[in-house]
Amino acid sequence: MPETITHKLHLSTIGDDSVSLAKQHGVGLEIADFCWAYHLDNGYEERLERIKADMRGIGSFWLHAPFAELSPCAIDPRARELAAFRYRQAIDTALKLGISDLVFHGGYIPQVYYPEYYVESAIDFYKAFLKTVDAPVNIALENVMEPSPDMLVEIVKGVGDARLGLCLDAGHANCNVSSLPPMGWIEPMSPYLKHIHIHNNLGDKDLHSPLGEGTVPMVEFIDTVLSLCPTASFTVENQHCASSVEWLAQKGYI
Repeated sequence: MPETITHKLHLSTIGDDSVSLAKQHGVGLEIADFCWAYHLDNGYEERLERIKADMRGIGSFWLHAPFAELSPCAIDPRARELAAFRYRQAIDTALKLGISDLVFHGGYIPQVYYPEYYVESAIDFYKAFLKTVDAPVNIALENVMEPSPDMLVEIVKGVGDARLGLCLDAGHANCNVSSLPPMGWIEPMSPYLKHIHIHNNLGDKDLHSPLGEGTVPMVEFIDTVLSLCPTASFTVENQHCASSVEWLAQKGYI
């Protein structure tokens, strides 16, 4: 029998059925409302109250920080200032919701940032940024357009702060920007993995398809994560979560 992941599973609120399914199956939520930074400035208090209502009866949470046009390694110093500002807003929002675990995107853009520059600049950014954070939070950097795990691993090692770790996104690791298959990402990231995003695709575009619909070998992927990273948690990232939840139940994971 597979190892159950019910106690460490979350459903992203990009899914329109995530809240009802989380309550039905006793799993957590990853709050994605503030991925769009607009929501940090518009209708904020009303949205917080709605999210708090959705959270009732659910026991485990992550919050996904905004990411569009945000890069800690930006060449323009004002752009780095904006990233720090939005990240502070995200942390403040998480704390208001009683959440201590957050996902940040790495922010790498191929053919814009040299890998060496990206790593050095991100290390400098997070060393400075984390000095301003006095709350007990955990931040997991997520792969998006990085071609391999190497740069993110170097960033976390270079920062050397236990609050900063990694989030491995299986679907992103299966897109055409990746130079490795998804299975090749797990072991190099394993010492620093705090969280896993699971969704599927056909090996080219980032489709966020259900777990059983694509070329990511999802059973092998999940089992390897459970073996190498027993404390890491998971989030299903689908626009409709029901099919993936059913797949997880059929496979014995929940």
